[in-house]
Amino acid sequence: MSLVSNPKIYVYKSDRRLLLVNNGVLVREYPIGLGFSPNGDKFMRGDGRTPEGQFFICAKNPNSRFYKSLGLNYPDPRHAEKALVWGAISLEDFRNIVEASEGKRRPPSNTVLGGDIFIHGGGAGRDWTWGCVAVRNSAMDELFSIVSVGTPVEVMP
Repeated sequence: MSLVSNPKIYVYKSDRRLLLVNNGVLVREYPIGLGFSPNGDKFMRGDGRTPEGQFFICAKNPNSRFYKSLGLNYPDPRHAEKALVWGAISLEDFRNIVEASEGKRRPPSNTVLGGDIFIHGGGAGRDWTWGCVAVRNSAMDELFSIVSVGTPVEVMP
C-alpha cells in the first residue's frame, strides 16, 4: 500500500462500498455501514443520513471513539449555500463553513446542518452510525496509513 501516492476515495452508498483509487486505478474495495437512515443527502443534524457530494479529508484522529477516523469537510460550501438560501443558517455560519473549506480545516458542526462526519472504524455490514461511513478496523488501519488531509472523497447515492 505504500505505493499509493495520489489516493481518492469513492463511497457508493447504495452498494455499501468504499473504493480506494490511486491515479484512476482501483487499489482496494471495502464494505461499509452508513447512517441509520441512509437514503438521500444529509439535510440536518440528527437525520441519520450520510451526506452526498464531493468532500475532502479535513482531519485525522488516531484515537477516535470508533477506533480511528478520517474527518470529512461536512458541512461543505454547497450544503451551506442551500441552508443559507432556506434561512436555516446565518451569513456568519455560511462564511465560517466556506473559510474552513478553503483552509482545508474541519468546518463548524454547531449549526442545524450538523457535522462531525467521519470515515471511521467500528464495523461494516449494517447501517448504524449517525451519518458517518463505518468500515472494519482492519480497513481503517489501511486507509489511515495512506490518506492525508486534503484527500478527495466523493460520496454518491
